[in-house]
Amino acid sequence: MRKLVYYIIFLFASFGFAQKDTKDIEKKKITSDTLKIENEELEYEITIIDPGFTSWFNSYAQPRGFYSQSFLEARNRYWVLEWNYRNRNPMQFNPRFYELQIDYQNGIDYGYEVNYLLYNYLVYFQITNKISLGGFTARI
Repeated sequence: MRKLVYYIIFLFASFGFAQKDTKDIEKKKITSDTLKIENEELEYEITIIDPGFTSWFNSYAQPRGFYSQSFLEARNRYWVLEWNYRNRNPMQFNPRFYELQIDYQNGIDYGYEVNYLLYNYLVYFQITNKISLGGFTARI
């Protein structure tokens, strides 16, 4: 069974706590700090553990369908390459930001939901930490 697991952990005490229920397309406000998205058909999942992400997501993210899957994949490929480069170079980049590598491979269709959540997390990460992963400007 193929699984894509992203464990992105940033514990910033100043952020609020919230969770997104992804079974529905509509956004709902929830109260936990873990977001888990599974694509059971493709057997991939994304888990984001970050106390501030879901409240940011509920407030600022564009709705599903706003971006095409190819747009999301292009941004994710570029930003994940840069993320993993920084993860492998802790002497050059602050290791507290890039604790774990992201296993995102070209040529695999992760589905819209996984790409959508990963894209939004990477936008959130860049905006809230005032860090650019380069290439494309992170915007909401």
